[in-house]
Amino acid sequence: MAAAANALDQCHRFRDAQHRLNMGEGVGTSVAVQPKRRMLWVSVGVNVVLLLLVCGLALYAFMLNVDLGDVKRRLSKEVETRQQSERYLIETRNQLTESLREIEQLKAQLSYKEADTAARTTVAVKPALPVVIGFRSSILGKGLVAEIENTSDRHLTVILAVRNPTLSTARRFNLDLEPRSRVDFGHLEGWQFASGDEVGLFNDEFGALKVTVP
Repeated sequence: MAAAANALDQCHRFRDAQHRLNMGEGVGTSVAVQPKRRMLWVSVGVNVVLLLLVCGLALYAFMLNVDLGDVKRRLSKEVETRQQSERYLIETRNQLTESLREIEQLKAQLSYKEADTAARTTVAVKPALPVVIGFRSSILGKGLVAEIENTSDRHLTVILAVRNPTLSTARRFNLDLEPRSRVDFGHLEGWQFASGDEVGLFNDEFGALKVTVP
């Protein structure tokens, strides 16, 4: 009887030990599963944050590209406006230069006419100008050259007025003529004579001398 009781007691102890062992393995498995779930949630959170950052960066890059396009368009418009302004200034400057040139030509023509009118009003009371004008071809082949000769024994200061009726251009020059001397006047001196040019020599003490280039 005692042996049977001991055997039964050992059997109960073995069952208790196996039960406690099974309980311990379940608790260990549960404890091991909890950190894995926690790491999974952390990984998901990190991925969500990264996704939001990527989306934010993409949106920022898109906005920068839009702003850059606006800046480029504004710069292009400013460059175009500046080029138009420069072209307008150049055209205005050219028109002003042309207007000034026309004014100078009109002044020269007016001076020529004034000198001619003064000469006509005094031609009856003044002696003839002791000057002879001839023309020859230029050695350099540029138009004609006037040969102006002082036939008197005194020094003469005369005004040479020339006019091209075809081009409506006119100029005036001051000439100093030595006694019994001749002066050549051509394109090097300021005027290239051509056939049909009107030439006048004026001096306050003498009547005007007017010729037309043959």
